[in-house]
Amino acid sequence: MKPMLQSDLKSLPFLHRGKVRDIYAVGDDKLLVVQTDRLSAFDVILPDPIPEKGSVLTRLSLFWFDKLGHVVPNHLTGIAPESVVAAAERDQVAGRSMVVKKLKPLMIEAVVRGYVVGSGWKDYQATGAICGIKLPPGLAQAEKLPEPIFTPATKAPAGQHDENISYNEAADIIGADYARQVRDVSLRLYREAADYAATRGIIIADTKLEFGIDASGRLHLIDEILTPDSSRFWPKSGYRTGISPPSFDKQFVRDWLETQPWNKKAPAPKLPADVLAKTSEKYKEALHLLMG
Repeated sequence: MKPMLQSDLKSLPFLHRGKVRDIYAVGDDKLLVVQTDRLSAFDVILPDPIPEKGSVLTRLSLFWFDKLGHVVPNHLTGIAPESVVAAAERDQVAGRSMVVKKLKPLMIEAVVRGYVVGSGWKDYQATGAICGIKLPPGLAQAEKLPEPIFTPATKAPAGQHDENISYNEAADIIGADYARQVRDVSLRLYREAADYAATRGIIIADTKLEFGIDASGRLHLIDEILTPDSSRFWPKSGYRTGISPPSFDKQFVRDWLETQPWNKKAPAPKLPADVLAKTSEKYKEALHLLMG
């Protein structure tokens, strides 16, 4: 599969280009979501695509949507992406796309944390809490929490950072009933996924989920789910506390970028071939471990 920095479909109306996904209209009630091989780091889209990244994200999302479909409905339609585009464009969508229901997104990010790491670790060091949720004293970096916690965030515009908010603030944004549903469903999804991943040699430290509602107000899981772009995956074999463990994601790229004379604003430096290849391998390793 040739690496794709962006799609260029002419047979469908173009709607939006995000950090990773390109979105097209399929009639009035469906969308075609194309997972490109773009990678963003420090909220800047990098100039080089990561080979096979889009197909890895798509295959993993489809795997999890199927495995966790008993928990909450999702936005999949089951329609083959190749069937909604012109014949000459099928190679652009094959293996990297989904035809999904057009739903009204709830304007929060649903974050579940199972370990003290990343921004949560900084928050805990400063306040003894993560997003206002008080935690036991003396936890080490990357230590497992007594129970997973739900820590919602805002959905920031492209190029800006999501900001952590309290549960009550989330309820103000999406309504008390949806906040409760999203919290309960997110925690259940995380627990079931983490239990499965543990049998495959992977720790899911945290994850970010997104939800939408249909015309009747019913909650659906949307976007992608439990991929290295939306979750922190650690190999169990390399896990220990006191450090931020190595992960199956773009951390390898971030680490390389930190060594470059770059101000973290566009344009980003070009990635060398070995960094592209190593990052692609990290994504594929997570896929192979989880799916076999």
